[in-house]
Amino acid sequence: MIPPQEASARRREIEDKLKQEEETLSFIRDSLEKSDQLTKNMVSILSSFESRLMKLENSIIPVHKQTENLQRLQENVEKTLSCLDHVISYYHVASDTEKIIREGPTGRLEEYLGSMAKIQKAVEYFQDNSPDSPELNKVKLLFERGKEALESEFRSLMTRHSKVVSPVLILDLISGDDDLDAQEDVTLEHLPESVLQDVIRISRWLVEYGRNQDFMNVYYQIRSSQLDRSIKGLKEHFHKSSSSSGVPYSPAIPNKRKDTPTKKPVKRPGHEHDFRVKHLSEALNDKHGPLAGRDDMLDVETDAYIHCVSAFVKLAQSEYQLLADIIPEHHQKKTFDSLIQDALDGLMLEGENIVSAARKAIVRHDFSTVLTVFPILRHLKQTKPEFDQVLQGTAASTKNKLPGLITSMETIGAKALEDFADNIKNDPDKEYNMPKDGTVHELTSNAILFLQQLLDFQETAGAMLASQETSSSATSYSSEFSKRLLSTYICKVLGNLQLNLLSKSKVYEDPALSAIFLHNNYNYILKSLEKSELIQLVAVTQKTAERSYREHIEQQIQTYQRSWLKVTDYIAEKNLPVFQPGVKLRDKERQIIKERFKGFNDGLEELCKIQKAWAIPDTEQRDRIRQAQKTIVKETYGAFLQKFGSVPFTKNPEKYIKYGVEQVGDMIDRLFDTSA
Repeated sequence: MIPPQEASARRREIEDKLKQEEETLSFIRDSLEKSDQLTKNMVSILSSFESRLMKLENSIIPVHKQTENLQRLQENVEKTLSCLDHVISYYHVASDTEKIIREGPTGRLEEYLGSMAKIQKAVEYFQDNSPDSPELNKVKLLFERGKEALESEFRSLMTRHSKVVSPVLILDLISGDDDLDAQEDVTLEHLPESVLQDVIRISRWLVEYGRNQDFMNVYYQIRSSQLDRSIKGLKEHFHKSSSSSGVPYSPAIPNKRKDTPTKKPVKRPGHEHDFRVKHLSEALNDKHGPLAGRDDMLDVETDAYIHCVSAFVKLAQSEYQLLADIIPEHHQKKTFDSLIQDALDGLMLEGENIVSAARKAIVRHDFSTVLTVFPILRHLKQTKPEFDQVLQGTAASTKNKLPGLITSMETIGAKALEDFADNIKNDPDKEYNMPKDGTVHELTSNAILFLQQLLDFQETAGAMLASQETSSSATSYSSEFSKRLLSTYICKVLGNLQLNLLSKSKVYEDPALSAIFLHNNYNYILKSLEKSELIQLVAVTQKTAERSYREHIEQQIQTYQRSWLKVTDYIAEKNLPVFQPGVKLRDKERQIIKERFKGFNDGLEELCKIQKAWAIPDTEQRDRIRQAQKTIVKETYGAFLQKFGSVPFTKNPEKYIKYGVEQVGDMIDRLFDTSA
């Protein structure tokens, strides 16, 4: 049981807590009431704010829409005004640009093209929007006038600034490829840079806006004329140089067969020139005096033509480079084809004239003119790869012109070679044409000179002969085949010459002179072959040619030596009388000895007198033949003189013993010496 004090205390404690709880509850209740009141107030405020916003929105939205419409209207007005200004500007284009168009583009191309661009846009506007407008006709007319002015300016620039390339510059250009010492390339400036840029701009405008290709015709006509005149100027330069100096313009280093020129600018492009052509032409035709000038002219014509061919290649290359900057790409090949036609046709016509002249010369047996074909043909074939490259893309008729000329020259050259061989074979045996002293015949020297000339053109001559062959090996082994053909040809000429010389030798009544004649000619042929490369060419098909000629020479020496038998037979041991030493000679024996001395003396004197006028040009051979004959005669005469010189066969020994042994040798030493 709880004591009363504790129960009372507990009650008071519970009552205090209850009181506190009631106070708390009362506070909470008051707070809730205040909160409800605040909530009601906030709701009231928000409702009022919402109402006001609704009223504001209903007032602002119409204003905003009205403002937006006003802005759109303003923008439309501004655009309309801008379009009106733009359209109105087209109506002023004609008046704004008329003065510029009338004054032309000279010196103001940039401004002029700007005006033309404005006119072009005006034309397009009126065509699209007002095709019936009179303004369209105005700007169209102005555009056509401007286009014509640009075409005229293009022609004017090309005409005024396209200059003929000087011959000296062309020669430097040609020499540039071959001169290893050249430090800088020779370049051509056909048009000044500023002019070139103007021409290019006009060209592009005419193609893009002018819809006009006539300027391309203007271009190729002007440049074609300059190209043709440049090449003709080079040819005239050669003629003037040769006439002023009296010699051909392009001298060469003798005895050179390398394809190297002499010096700038007088060298022949691609190879040097051998002046033996001139000497050979004189020898082949047996013409001197006035014809020497003609031969010089032939040489000048040949040199000039060769240089003109090289000039065409270089200038055409340069023309294409210029054309590529000015003419649209898809028109370049056709324009270039037209551009080069006059110059190319001129070269081909001149080449055909050379062929025609050679053809006529063959009929006249004038082989000097035919010789001009060889260096020209060689140069054409050397230049053909460059030619083909330059003409790439041109018409087939243009590309085929050079091959056609080469074929013509090969054909006429081959005919010339064959006719020359036949001419050597059929040269008539005319007594008045035979050398009285038995020296080398003109026909022999002509033939050798001609063959030596072929050494400078071995490949060319071989190709000429091969071009006439139908054998398949001609194409399979062209180089070796051509060389064998040339060797065969040379052997044919030498064979024809040998047959003709044998025939000619029969004109001489004296067999000894005939032998000397053949000896001289065979010896000349052999020495000429040995001194040149001819012997190597001959050996390609005839290995024993050299030995054969030596045998022929020895045979003729032996034939000549037999002419002395009629002298030595008088004093030969087999024809002498036999007598006993110390026994007096009978009259018959004395007479025989006298006849032997007299026959020897008369024969010796007669032969020495006759053979003194004969000639053996080769010093070595002359000394050899003299020495051999001197040895034979001196030995025979010495033995005879020793045996009969002291025999009393006459009262006047000086009448019969006219010469000592050494005197006889001296007399023989003077044989073949017209100056003695």
